[in-house]
Amino acid sequence: MANDFVFTIKRIRFDEHYRPAENTRITTNFANLARGERRQANLRNTLQMIDNRFNALAHWDNPNADRYAVELDIVSVAMQVAAPGVEGQGTALPLIEMLKTTVLDRHTGERIDGIVGNNFSSYVRDYDFSVRLPQRTGASEAPAQFGELHGKLFKCFVNSADYRAHFGKPPVICLSVSSSKTYQRCENHHPVLGYEYVQSAHSLTDDYFAKMGLQVRYFMPANSVAPLAFYFAGDLLADYTALELISTISTMDTFQKIYRPEIYNANSAAGKRYQPSLQHEDYSLTRIVYDREERSRLALEQGRFAEEHFIKPYGALLEQWSAAYAL
Repeated sequence: MANDFVFTIKRIRFDEHYRPAENTRITTNFANLARGERRQANLRNTLQMIDNRFNALAHWDNPNADRYAVELDIVSVAMQVAAPGVEGQGTALPLIEMLKTTVLDRHTGERIDGIVGNNFSSYVRDYDFSVRLPQRTGASEAPAQFGELHGKLFKCFVNSADYRAHFGKPPVICLSVSSSKTYQRCENHHPVLGYEYVQSAHSLTDDYFAKMGLQVRYFMPANSVAPLAFYFAGDLLADYTALELISTISTMDTFQKIYRPEIYNANSAAGKRYQPSLQHEDYSLTRIVYDREERSRLALEQGRFAEEHFIKPYGALLEQWSAAYAL
């Protein structure tokens, strides 16, 4: 069954000249920033924020705080159903999008491989959270087998020869903390990631990513005001270099300041016990325009797209494949 899917990986540079392709998933955060009258200013300011954050964290041998720049590629993954006799066989279906970082050392001219993952978006996840989950009105738990298909598709991709041909290490995905949970600061302090926080209980998102083979830890880097959630396979602290980790922190801390300023651009930092809230009013706005309401609306539209073009037509194949796929 593993040969029923073929993955195609494409990259497009995310810079101030970026324009979303016709088939780009329009809820993707980078596409949202790259539209409208202020598109180029949005992109330029975002990239400058990322570089400034990187140099502030990578401060050794960097007296002018200008040694490094972060280059970003949007990684789009399409999955082709290759099973013989299946209607629509050969059609490439959009699966996920992530970001890949590369660090430019301006002192040496070297380009240093960064981390793939960072931001994460998925049509099937939109279906699960925007279509399937709301149908459980009044239910106290997620639907049976919630996230299992998505998790197996993700693991199939990460374990594929296609992934290994492009990337040397497993992905690290960095998201916002949950506004429904409470976080407690530990004494554990990492020189790059900062203070570790522990969560009162797992969130639905944590359980969802666990089915993708990813565990979670929460850290608040220096000069951040709230912890970030890092989803990873393996050993987050041992498997990645300082510059790799800083590339993820600088990128995702910047995006979160834009997307969730109530949490990540708050005017006071998280204390030892922290309860995030999107209703928090003591925060600052960046100069970058981001349409959060549009993103929420389009997530539902694209969840329905996944249902019509992926879940329904390939349901029998997917169910058979999922049952046979070895965890």
